[in-house]
Amino acid sequence: MLPRLLLTLVKIVVASLIVGTILSHFGITTEQIMRDVGLTPERVAEIGHRAWDWALPNVMLGSLFILPIWFVIFLFRPPGPSSE
Repeated sequence: MLPRLLLTLVKIVVASLIVGTILSHFGITTEQIMRDVGLTPERVAEIGHRAWDWALPNVMLGSLFILPIWFVIFLFRPPGPSSE
């Protein structure tokens, strides 16, 4: 599972690099797009902080229930062939 995730992340990074190179060739910059949308770097950082402040407590609360349930299911799962 981890190698597939890493492969997907590498594909996303390579595709982003290619698209970014093409856009910069046409003179399109990040600052220009943000200005057209009406955002500033400070506003983007603020939105990111607010999202983090909202998500972290909810993830922690959910994990208090999900992890023990997953662990009990994992312990009582019948043995079978390995998926690897």
